[in-house]
Amino acid sequence: MATCHWCHNMARESFEDEEIAGILNKHYISIKVDREERPDIDNAYMKVCQVMAGHGGWPLTVFLTPEKTPFFVGTYFPKERKLNMPGLKELLLKIAEAWPVEKSGLVRDGERIMEALRKGAGEGQGHRPGAGCALGEEMLGQAAKELLGQYDGKNGGFGEAPKFPIPSSIAFLLRWWERSGDGDALEAALHTLRSMAMGGIFDHLGYGFHRYSTDEKWLVPHFEKMLYDQALLSMVYLDAYQITGENAFADIVHKVFTYVLEKMQSPKGGFYTAENAETEGIEGKFYVWKKSEILEILGAEQGELISSYFGVTEKGNFGDGNNVLYLPVDEESFIGERKINSRQWSYFLEESRKRLFQGRTGRVNPSLDDKILTSWNGLMIGALARGGRVLGGDVYLQSASGAADFILTHLVKNGRLLHRYRDGETAFEGFLEDYAFFTAGLLDLYEAVFEPRFLAGAISLNKLMLELFLDDKHGGLFFSSKENAGELPLQDKEAYDGALPSGNSLAAMNMLRIAHFTGDGEMRELAQQLINYFSDSISWAPSSHAAMLSALDFSLGPVREMVLVGKAPGDSNVLALLRNIQKRFLPRKVFLFYNPGQETGRELAKISPLIKDKGLVDGKPAVYICENFSCQAPLTSPEDLEKYLQ
Repeated sequence: MATCHWCHNMARESFEDEEIAGILNKHYISIKVDREERPDIDNAYMKVCQVMAGHGGWPLTVFLTPEKTPFFVGTYFPKERKLNMPGLKELLLKIAEAWPVEKSGLVRDGERIMEALRKGAGEGQGHRPGAGCALGEEMLGQAAKELLGQYDGKNGGFGEAPKFPIPSSIAFLLRWWERSGDGDALEAALHTLRSMAMGGIFDHLGYGFHRYSTDEKWLVPHFEKMLYDQALLSMVYLDAYQITGENAFADIVHKVFTYVLEKMQSPKGGFYTAENAETEGIEGKFYVWKKSEILEILGAEQGELISSYFGVTEKGNFGDGNNVLYLPVDEESFIGERKINSRQWSYFLEESRKRLFQGRTGRVNPSLDDKILTSWNGLMIGALARGGRVLGGDVYLQSASGAADFILTHLVKNGRLLHRYRDGETAFEGFLEDYAFFTAGLLDLYEAVFEPRFLAGAISLNKLMLELFLDDKHGGLFFSSKENAGELPLQDKEAYDGALPSGNSLAAMNMLRIAHFTGDGEMRELAQQLINYFSDSISWAPSSHAAMLSALDFSLGPVREMVLVGKAPGDSNVLALLRNIQKRFLPRKVFLFYNPGQETGRELAKISPLIKDKGLVDGKPAVYICENFSCQAPLTSPEDLEKYLQ
C-alpha cells in the first residue's frame, strides 16, 4: 500500500531493522500484501481484526497458522513498547515462545472466530428477525435523519475528527432532497462540499483532494491523494452544480480533472492509483509552506496578499512555521472586504498560483503508485463521463473513452476482467468491485458519448458478474469469485459503504439501470432481491449503507426512461434538447440517443426496446419520456422539454 503513512513508519522502524528481520526469519514466514492489489485478502482479515481487536485500520498485522487461520491480529506496532502500545519485537518473541506450548488453544480460538464469521457471511449479515424484508421510502428517511444527526453544522461533514469525505453519504442526501424536498439534507450536503473545497484537504495549488482531514475543520489532511476520492467527489460536486447552478462547484470539478489528467493518467489511457503522502520520510513536506517562502517567490506586496488569502501566518498551522494552504473566508468575501476588482483578482490569483506551483515542483515530489486498478478506473471513467456530459469539454469524454478502451484491451482475458495492470503485466482475477465499478463507468460513458458498444459491454459484464459472484443459495454477491472460494478462509459479502461504495451497492444500481435500458423485468427483480438481502444490515445502521440506499431510491422510482431521437449528437437542434437534460439533476433516469439512419441506431435496436417505434417528428429531433409504464407525447422544442422537466 504505497500511500499508507503508518505502513511506511512500520516498515522503517521494524521491517527494515536487522534485529526485527532476524527474529522474523528465525521464527516466521513473512508475507507483505498490497491491500489494493489483493482487496480480498485485506477484506477477509480486516473482518477478523475488527472482531478480535475491536477495531480495524492499516497497517493490518495478522499472525496465521499454516492453514491461514488467524490467531492474533492488530494494526500498527512500534518496534519497542510505547504509549501503552506493545512493541513488535516484544510481540514476536512472546508469540514465538507461546506457539509450541499453547498452539492448540490459539488455533481453537482462531477457528471459533472464523466459523462465526463464515456463518454470517454465508447466510447473510446475521439474519436477525426481519432480515430479507422489503425496504421502502421510510428507510430512506431514517438514513437521512441519522446522517443529519451526525452532521457538523459549523464545519460541515459528519461526526468528529478525524473527518473523512464520504461521497456516498453526500450523494444520498442530495437524492433524498430531490425526493422529499428536505432542505436540511440539501444544506448539509452543500455546506460540506463548500467547506471541503475551502479547506486544506483540497490542494489549492496543484488541485485534487487529499485522503482525509485530521481535524474537524478540514484544515490539516493526511496528504495522500487517491484516484477514487477524485472520482467520487467529482461526481457529488457535479450533482451540486446541477442542483444550484453555482459555478464554484463546477470549478472544483474542472480543477480535480485537471489534476487527474496531468498527474494520474498513463500515456496508454488508464489511471494510476495514488500519490504518496510523504517525501523524504516526512508527511506533507511537499505541500506545506513557510510564509517567508511565499514572500520570496511572489515579493512582499503580492506575497502578503496571497498569504492572507490562503491563511498563511508566521506561526503556521502545521508546526514549526509551516502552513497548509486553505481559505479562511470565501473568495467573494475576501475581495469584497478589500474592494478588489473581481476580474483583476482572478488574473492576479491565477498568476500567483502558477508561480507558487512552479516553485513547489522544485521540491522532491511525492512518489506515484503507478499500478492501474480496474475498479478505481471504472469510477474515474464514470466521473469524467458525467463531467463531460454536464460541463462540456471533449477532453473529458476522450479521456474516459480512452481509459475504458485501455481496460477492455489490457485487463480482459478470456472475456473476464483482471484486477491490476502495471508495466505491461496483468494480475489477479477481477473481484466484485472490478465488475461493479467498471460496469457503472461504462453505463455512464454510454449516456455521455452514445456509443452502443459501451452499453453492450456493461450488460455483458453485469451478466458475467452474476454468474461469478451471486450466492445462489442465500443471496447477495460475494467479494471474490465463487471459483476462488477455497483460497481464503472467509468468503465475504460486503455491503458497508465507506470511503468506497460496496460492490453490492453499485451492482444493485447497475442492475436497476440495465433493467430499464433493456426492459428486463427479471433483472429488476434480482436487483430488488439484492437490496432486500441486506435489509437487516441496513436497518441496523442505515447511514452506513448510503450507496445501497441510493439504489433503493432508484428502485422506488419513478424512473424516467428518456430517448432522444436525432440525426447526430452534434446537431444544433439536438444539442438544444440535450443540454436541457444534461444540466438537470435527474438521479432516477436512463437516457438513450437514437439515430434511426445510422449503424449505431441499428446496434442500439438490438439492445434496448425503448427505441421501438420512435423517430423524428416532422423531421425534427424529439425527446420521448416514459415513466410508471406511461409515455408522454414526444417533445420537440427546448421550451416544452424544460417546462416538462421542471
